[in-house]
Amino acid sequence: MFIYNVTVKIESSIHEPWVLWMKNIHIPAVMATNCFTHYQFVQLLDTDDTDGLTYAVQYYAESKANYSRYIELHAASLREESFKAWGNKFIAFRSLMQVVN
Repeated sequence: MFIYNVTVKIESSIHEPWVLWMKNIHIPAVMATNCFTHYQFVQLLDTDDTDGLTYAVQYYAESKANYSRYIELHAASLREESFKAWGNKFIAFRSLMQVVN
């Protein structure tokens, strides 16, 4: 199992509408690619929130091929939608992890 983790720091001024957008638009669009089996949407706690709040979304892929398909076919357009919606009021850091059993 592979986990595509996207950590996002958002300005406090967009907090509530951004969370709703993530839940109702962005995450469903990512899941509609059928590259991931499920996800987790979490808020990071015990962080310095003077510059904004920090969230992470962890998307679970059964294979690296599914993750790669997402990156190759869908990631650019979905990232562009994020910038159209929120401009420079957020910063995102992405990483790929593999579950170790």
